[in-house]
Formats: sequence, structure tokens, C-alpha cells
Amino acid sequence: MALLLVGVFVLGYVLIALEHPLKIDKAASALLTGVFCWVILLVGFDSMPAYQAGTDGESHELLNEALFHHLGEIAGILFFLLGAMTIVELVDAHDGFRGITDRISTTNRVTLLWVIAWVSFFLSAGLDNMTTTIIMCALIRRIVKKQEDAWLLGGFVILAANAGGAWSPIGDVTTIMLWIGGQVTTFNIMQVLFISSAISLLVPLTVASFLLKGTIEPPAKHSKELAHDSGKTTAWEQNAMFVLGGVGLLSVPVFKSLTHYPPYMGVLLSVGVLWYFTELLHRSKEPETKHKFSVANILHRVDTPSILFFLGILLAVGALDTSGHLRLLATTLDETFGNIYVINTLIGMLSSLVDNVPLVAATMGMYPITEFAPDSDFWNLLAYCAGTGGSILIIGSAAGVAAMGILKIDFVWYAKRISGYALLGYFSGILVYYLTH
Repeated sequence: MALLLVGVFVLGYVLIALEHPLKIDKAASALLTGVFCWVILLVGFDSMPAYQAGTDGESHELLNEALFHHLGEIAGILFFLLGAMTIVELVDAHDGFRGITDRISTTNRVTLLWVIAWVSFFLSAGLDNMTTTIIMCALIRRIVKKQEDAWLLGGFVILAANAGGAWSPIGDVTTIMLWIGGQVTTFNIMQVLFISSAISLLVPLTVASFLLKGTIEPPAKHSKELAHDSGKTTAWEQNAMFVLGGVGLLSVPVFKSLTHYPPYMGVLLSVGVLWYFTELLHRSKEPETKHKFSVANILHRVDTPSILFFLGILLAVGALDTSGHLRLLATTLDETFGNIYVINTLIGMLSSLVDNVPLVAATMGMYPITEFAPDSDFWNLLAYCAGTGGSILIIGSAAGVAAMGILKIDFVWYAKRISGYALLGYFSGILVYYLTH
């Protein structure tokens, strides 16, 4: 049964990785994997390494307790994501991000690359890497005509968004998980990882600056399209929603520090405030217009399949944790390597092949917080490696998958043109962290 549990988990990973060739949404594969893992765990409970044989009643009771424990942790992550995605979609529906995108007007290839990369880097720290990638890729489609140029800029947006998300407690799903779990704290992770994350972007940008020349040709109808789109909301409404949305997201760590409540409580508070504000903002408008900008309508734009994907894969990881397999893997890694830099570097590189969310969830299960204290080098390095390692391949991060969907970036093209930059930045950041700690 132990091998069957691992086999189902691996098969689920394969189906998730083959989402596009199979044309089956990865959320469906993740949900099936999560449920099947817990069913197998029930059937073969007595043979699992973490438990001794007991009666059927004891088995059900222990499994129910373990399931509710994991579900409580998972729910905190999912509600946080749901709230954050709602805020971002609400701001985007009001064209609140146009204040940033409209200020990028240069056509010099190198200059544009640096501007877009650093805007993505800092924007992802305040929002998250997937949201930032969506916003910046939408911008790239407006300002770039040739596919090759769009793919190049999109590739560096992935690098920048993942690097920016690594040093912020709300910049990436994996850092959110570590932050909510208590492995890292807000100000410490920002302080210790900022330089490494910045270096992981600065080095590839510097190398690319010597290899890229010329200008980028903008689409002929760019200015007209912007003028047409900007008529949806007034400038005051755009700016007000951008400020309120940004303050709402950035205030979550402050709320957690003051109240010591889980972060999803702060996000839900921000959603409630924005909900009230939008209702008052559009209360005198036509019912059709009011409905268009309402939170009830915006919720339809939230990426629900991604929420269900995280639910399924985290349930599967919870089953492996409950069975004792993750602890067994941790022991094997310690006995084989015994070095946190080697272990985390391998985890980061592995995250380029599979989603970094289950990898971090598995690592959190493998290494209890009693073994590595909060804000220790192990957790800090895990946040960096899992966040930036996914940039090595385009399927290795939520930002990469988002860019692939919006700009239609080819997997092989990315591996040839961007993966080398990503590897260079990845190892540069690890080296800087090693030298400074």
C-alpha cells in the first residue's frame, strides 16, 4: 500500500505536467490525486510507517483528525488566495493598473527590458508573481508587435516576478505558505532575501544587455486602443481603486503582526472594505454598469480552477505527510547530502519540473519547525530556491504558466533562450546568500 500511495502521487504529477498534451485541466488531476491518496491511506493504514496497527475505529478516528488538521491549514492558504485574487481582479476591472502600464513608453530593447523587469520585480513583491505576470504580459501585448520581442520580454517578466515574489511574504504562493506556517516572518524574509533576489535578476539582465541591440516596434494601433480602453472608468476611479487595492494587500502583514490572526483574516478585511467602497462608488449608476464593477460579478473572473488545483495537490501532500513518507524522505536527504544548501538547491531545481507549491508543502512536512527554527537559513533559502528555481523552465511556476497562456510562449524556445539566464541568476543568488550569511 505504501508503494501504491507513492505511485498514485507520482501518476498525479505526470498527469498535471501533461495538462496541455492531454487537454485535461490540471485541477481535475489534482483533485483526483488528493482524494485517491486519502482513500489508499485508509485502506492501507495499518501498514503505513507512521502508525502501528489498531482497530478500524481507531484508524478512522486518527485519519479524520489528521485530515481535519491538514484541511485547516489548507483552508487558510486557499482563503488568502481567494481574497487576494478578488482584490486584484477588482482593481483590474477598474483599470487601476493603467497608472503603471501607461508610463512605460520607450522602444529601446534594452531599456524596455530593464524597465519591465524591475517594475515586475517590485510589483510582484506587493501583489504576487502570477498577478504581476498577467498584468505585465497584457502590457507587452499592447506595446510590442513582433512575437520574438514579446516572448523575450515575457521570459524576463517570469524571471523578475518569481525573483520579486521570493523576498516578500505575499509575493508567491510558496512564501505565503511558509509565512502562514510560521517558518518565516515578514521583516526578516524581506531583509535577508532582497539582495539575493535582486542579484538573481540583475545578473541575467546585465548579460542580456550585452547581447541585445536595436529597438522594438510597437503595434500601429497602440495609442488608439489605449484611448478606447481608458473610457471604461474615470481616472479618479482608476487611481482610487489602485491605491485602495495596494494598501489592502500591503496591510495584511501589518494586520497579522498587530492581531496575530492568520493572514487570511487581513485579506478578508480588505475585501470587505473594497466591497463597501465599490458599492458606494457606483451606487448612482445604471444597474448594468453597477453590476459590471460589483464584487459579485468580479468573483466570476477569479481563477477558481487554480484554487481547486491547490486544494487537490495539498491534500495529496497531506496524505504523504500523514503516512510518514515525507519524514522518511527527509531522513534520506539528510543522510545522503546533510547540507541545507545542497538540499534546497536541489528542491529549487526540481521545482522547474513540477509545481513548487507541492514541493514546498512536502518540505514543510518533511522538516518540522522544531528541527529548523523560524527564520533559520534553511527556511529562508527554501523560500528563495523554490521561488526562483521555477523560472528555469516555463512550466515550473504559476508565473510561467500564465505567460505561456497569454503570450503563447513555446516551451522549447523558452528552454533555449531564457533557461540559461534563469540558471545563471538562480546560482548567483544562492552564492550571494552563502557569502553574506
